[in-house]
Amino acid sequence: MATVSQIEPTFQVEVANLTAGIVVRERHKSLMLRAWILSGLFFMALPGTLLGFSNLIAISTHHGLAFLPPAWLEGHGHAQMFGWIGSFILGIGFYSQPAREQPVIRIPMVCFVLWTLGVAMRWFANIYGWHWRILLPVSAGFELIVVLLFLAAAPHHKLPEPMEGKHAKAPMELWMVPVLLGTAGLAAAVIFNFVACLNLAIHGMLLSFPHALDQKYLVLLGWGFLVPVVWGFSARWLPSFLAIAKPDAQLFRLALVLDLMGVLCGVAGLSKPGTILLASSAVAIGHALHLTQQPHGPAKVQGIHPSFPSFIRIAYVWLVIAGSMSIWAAIADQHGGIWGASRHALTVGFAATMIFSIGPRILPHFGGVHSIFSKRLMFLSLLLLQLGCTLRVSSEPLAYEGLLPFAWKMLPVSGMLELSGVLLFAVNLLLTFLLGRSAFAHTYA
Repeated sequence: MATVSQIEPTFQVEVANLTAGIVVRERHKSLMLRAWILSGLFFMALPGTLLGFSNLIAISTHHGLAFLPPAWLEGHGHAQMFGWIGSFILGIGFYSQPAREQPVIRIPMVCFVLWTLGVAMRWFANIYGWHWRILLPVSAGFELIVVLLFLAAAPHHKLPEPMEGKHAKAPMELWMVPVLLGTAGLAAAVIFNFVACLNLAIHGMLLSFPHALDQKYLVLLGWGFLVPVVWGFSARWLPSFLAIAKPDAQLFRLALVLDLMGVLCGVAGLSKPGTILLASSAVAIGHALHLTQQPHGPAKVQGIHPSFPSFIRIAYVWLVIAGSMSIWAAIADQHGGIWGASRHALTVGFAATMIFSIGPRILPHFGGVHSIFSKRLMFLSLLLLQLGCTLRVSSEPLAYEGLLPFAWKMLPVSGMLELSGVLLFAVNLLLTFLLGRSAFAHTYA
């Protein structure tokens, strides 16, 4: 029989090997996440924001959308929503799967390649029109396959453990509900996109969605996918980050119901009741998250700029503005300016501000780096984003609707400010991953 002195060294070796294996898998997951993030930064900065800025220059020069191909606007929007935000969310989703259930990174790697190719092909087809009848459905098919693979991998996430002494599982955590709804919204959006692209390739005469169809698609993407996912991550992280109370569960669920009903109305073409419901959900979620209440302690701003809590609250103010302007647009929009301002308040004012605020807090850690490269660059990117978005949202209705011709001159300025903020955010993350101190370094010391 082996003695304790003989067993102990063997046990220590097995524990060391197990620990090393876990660290290696975590390192692989972090590197995979970096690939998703870097791809998202590319689509955000070049096909997304730079193309958007170019579009804005053309619009302001000709005082309207008549001289700009609608396909260019769709290429810009697709690069932003799928190439940037979609890549970030999918990367974080794959990263969150337990390491012990991911011995290889085969599925995330396949998804990364297909998603990046799909978004790139869609942008190329929209801008250049080269073989678009083939590229549109193929790119949409690639994106659909990725989302289906992502959903297939979802059961590998940790589920609530059964309650002690009972066979029933513990209730699902509140933050998981909107994330699952947002994931369902993403699945619905890629199916919608695939069917629309296939129909356009077979029967369409122009390389763009019809206006009415595009309006429904944008509601599904913005309020059906993007908004619930951000709400879910807010419920998960903000109580700890901002030192505020946990969300009011009843009010939080009410906000989700209002949002879901608003999306369904929007997809059905009922824009007026839909926008009222969406604006109401924006007001409700701010109260549900206790963003207007006094924090019970100091916010966790270690490694990031101390203005972080203020920008989080500003983002949710933008959400209310987006919802309110959508009501105005449903009632009075004539030339697309109010709708455009509402969507800009949602995607840039709300979503981009949340990403620029929370991203420097969590992405370095997930990517295996201790902290963001520069707190000052973080603050400056957020400040430029707010200035540009404020100028854009306030000027666009005045210009498009013919209320103040001088507002056309403000649109390029707003685009330059936002482009500068986006590039600073991208540079800050790139320098973080290139020069930041590895979180795994101590493991091998």
